[in-house]
Amino acid sequence: MTKSQLFRLSVALGSVFMILLIIVYWDNVGTAHLYLHTSLSRPFSPPMLPIVAHGEERTTLSDIDEFLDKFLNLSLAQNGQAITQTEQPPVQVSSRPISGSMEESVRGYDWSSHDIKGKPDQEKVQAERKHTLRQFCANSSFFFPRKERSFDDIPNRELDHLIVDDRHGVIYCYVPKVACTNWKRVMIVLSESLTDRGIPYKDPLTIPREHVHNSSSHLTFNKFWRRYGKFSRHLMKIKLKKYTTFLFVRDPFVRLISAFRSKFELENDEFYRRFAMPILKSYSHLTNVPTSVGEAFSVGMKPSFGEFIQYLLDPLTEKEKPFNEHWKQVYRLCHPCQIEYDFIGKLETLDEDAVQLLRLLGMDKQFQFPPSYRNRTANSWEEDWFARIPLAWRQQLYKLYEADFVLFGYSKPENLLKD
Repeated sequence: MTKSQLFRLSVALGSVFMILLIIVYWDNVGTAHLYLHTSLSRPFSPPMLPIVAHGEERTTLSDIDEFLDKFLNLSLAQNGQAITQTEQPPVQVSSRPISGSMEESVRGYDWSSHDIKGKPDQEKVQAERKHTLRQFCANSSFFFPRKERSFDDIPNRELDHLIVDDRHGVIYCYVPKVACTNWKRVMIVLSESLTDRGIPYKDPLTIPREHVHNSSSHLTFNKFWRRYGKFSRHLMKIKLKKYTTFLFVRDPFVRLISAFRSKFELENDEFYRRFAMPILKSYSHLTNVPTSVGEAFSVGMKPSFGEFIQYLLDPLTEKEKPFNEHWKQVYRLCHPCQIEYDFIGKLETLDEDAVQLLRLLGMDKQFQFPPSYRNRTANSWEEDWFARIPLAWRQQLYKLYEADFVLFGYSKPENLLKD
């Protein structure tokens, strides 16, 4: 057998192996067809500014990526009819909180209707948000840690906030304290990753909160690596190129206030042991710190907001362990300079953004986004919460979260950074 024949044989065998591997992969994630392209994938294609990392355009694919891309595109014509046939009838969200649900009954939902008429043009808003992000990602004079690394340089453990729905071609990067509970619920409904007595959930609000935040309920990019090794990175790139990617953000300082209220002002045993006790021991100068959250709350012993800020600013905090996800910067959770997001929502405009996103994904007829909480932490609270925080601390805190302010178009809080 000649060398050319051997070469052609090896290429053929290699192609067959890769095809079989793809088929096994898609079977494992629970989809019956190779739906990489669906009627919901990439529903809009606005002009995007290129992201450059290490001198190369980020969207450049390797030969393996190109092969997989072409191969998976072959399923489009074959599966188009099957996808249409599997669409579910519209599902209406229940009209009142679920009986017995602690989250809905204690915190309370705002069930009033929200009129989004007269709001700014949503396509223009999205174009402006993405332009701002791309502009500062490409601006060499604006620097923050890990900005210039490529997607391949991101450790797999840092990709755990990217939730994938292969059924509809959607990737969501969740940011705690930015309506992530309800967006996770939406992702569970779409992916049908959980069932109630064998029937997939159809109404996001019927999904119990303990299931929503259970890591086993979601397929994330970090899990790709654990399942498929090095080959998973190529699949991640193809999904990022073909799927619709979105995230929701929030004013960084207001998000910190919300995290503090949620994790330190309410009895939370896990956060008390992991964070409140060390904060009290290090920054309150107390000699006898209770070991249980019940005992601590009974005597009114809680970290103050100022002590929480001290904890964030202390260089030893990050040296001992990375920030918890509830106060970790968005650029560290979602890597916006390495991933081109198709939709950037904001909590400040959640109602209209949610409607727009579901419409763009073609899901607005299936269900509505769950209503927002009545007691959502307001931006107007910033001055009151930071009034007793020393100016020098406020300035340091801004530098710590400056990238999130700039990348996502939040104004610098000048009133908090000057005497």
